Amino acid sequence: MSYEVFARKYRPQTFDDLVGQTHVSRTLKNAVEQNRLAHAYLFVGPRGTGKTSTARILARALNCSKSPKPTTQPCGECDNCREISSGNSLDVLEIDGASNNGVEQVRELRDNVRYAPAKSRFKIYIIDEVHMLSQAAFNALLKTLEEPPPHVKFIFATTEPQKVLATILSRCQRFDLHRIPINLIAQHLQLIARKEKLTLAPAAAHAIARGAEGGMRDAESMLDQLVAFCGAQIDEADVLNVFGFTSQQTVSEFIGKILRGETADALESLHQQCEAGKDMTKLISDAIAYLRDLLVFKVKPDALSDEVTSEIRAALEEQSTLLDTDRLLELIDQFAAAEGRMKWAPNKKLHFEVLIIKAIQTLNQATLDEVIENLSALGEVKPEARSKLKEQPALPSTPEPKPVLETDPGKIWEKVRTKVPPRGFLRTLVDSLTPLSLDGRSFVVGYSPEQKSSIETLITPANRKQLENSLREISGREWTLKLTARDEPASKTEEEFVKAAKPPPPIVREALEMFQGEIKQEV
Repeated sequence: MSYEVFARKYRPQTFDDLVGQTHVSRTLKNAVEQNRLAHAYLFVGPRGTGKTSTARILARALNCSKSPKPTTQPCGECDNCREISSGNSLDVLEIDGASNNGVEQVRELRDNVRYAPAKSRFKIYIIDEVHMLSQAAFNALLKTLEEPPPHVKFIFATTEPQKVLATILSRCQRFDLHRIPINLIAQHLQLIARKEKLTLAPAAAHAIARGAEGGMRDAESMLDQLVAFCGAQIDEADVLNVFGFTSQQTVSEFIGKILRGETADALESLHQQCEAGKDMTKLISDAIAYLRDLLVFKVKPDALSDEVTSEIRAALEEQSTLLDTDRLLELIDQFAAAEGRMKWAPNKKLHFEVLIIKAIQTLNQATLDEVIENLSALGEVKPEARSKLKEQPALPSTPEPKPVLETDPGKIWEKVRTKVPPRGFLRTLVDSLTPLSLDGRSFVVGYSPEQKSSIETLITPANRKQLENSLREISGREWTLKLTARDEPASKTEEEFVKAAKPPPPIVREALEMFQGEIKQEV
């Protein structure tokens, strides 16, 4: 006996077997039970979501010979059910719209419609990828579709309903099949694994489900391929290696480096993924999905689905404080635009590198509101002048986008010390650290190498967050506390960055003249 792939072996046979399409199965079951059957149905949805399977289940429900009338529970054992499942029924004809898209084939179908079914209640025509029919073929089908004989049912399936004539759509009952949620796909894969006596790690099942992008057939085909590669034991690493996927944790760390402005580290992470053979297109897609989760978490944490693990949720909580919502929206737009370009680019890595550098530069630019805020600090801005400025394009900021109350790391850290209680672990931690420099969005502090173990004990998430809050209150900007051994070379101080800054753009100079202001750098 020849081998049967999982996608065919575990194809749903009843309405209850359909995964993730409850709205469709429930409506069809009610229609069958109440004998409210339409003469034409249209199933719409992405590939692998169950369109053709639903059509076959409906055909069996209408023609099951063990029931005296249409039933919601076809037996699957009678001749009609078996023939429909195998695709060789005389009364249920499956037609591929891509290869039978001419007017001649449709005219032949139209001529055969008037003949009664050979041995079933209904003669059923299932036309897959119906959007591939030509204009003439659609027109030839119109009259028959509007007034078919009572013994005929049409079931259409398509991934592109916008290409189907409106006159055809108006004659059908339309059902939209959704992408299947990740957790439901993972559960179904575990069911298959148990029946096939496989050991499928939960993380591996979720990795397959994420890679399938809502398509059950794709997920089952991937599992089939993994069994051939790994045998009966499948781990997450196997999924990532075989299909070039990147783990969620890696994506989270990669995005964190971008949000903190760590250009070199972010590029290094990208290079590591590229050298490991990861799919760059899939990586940017995963990055966009992660940024979307970050946006949802920032707006309403409870709205995140249960598919997000506790580790990723903790990372989202930490990263949500690094940037404002409008910055995050802008970042998502940049990634989405780059994804569109990368689909056709021969050198995807180059486009990704440019995206990282531009994204981090954008995070360090001032928005228009911040420019006006800076100008307001120099002098009162009249409403008409504010409106005029709003019409101007956004400009790069001077080194700091927001007014900085203090720029010397030593002075800032000394003020932090005054906010810390004189006793306790936090005080011990602060006394053990020495301010070194300001590096982008990082406030760099050092410690003696022999203190490494004690520092790792003291730098709890709560202590780190309290210190970062104090840094923000004192300096007027967001900081990420970065710890390093004192013998490592320090980065440039912020004063050096200020000295190297370019003169303000012409519009800023004009604004200063308009408001009789001047730029001062506090020391």
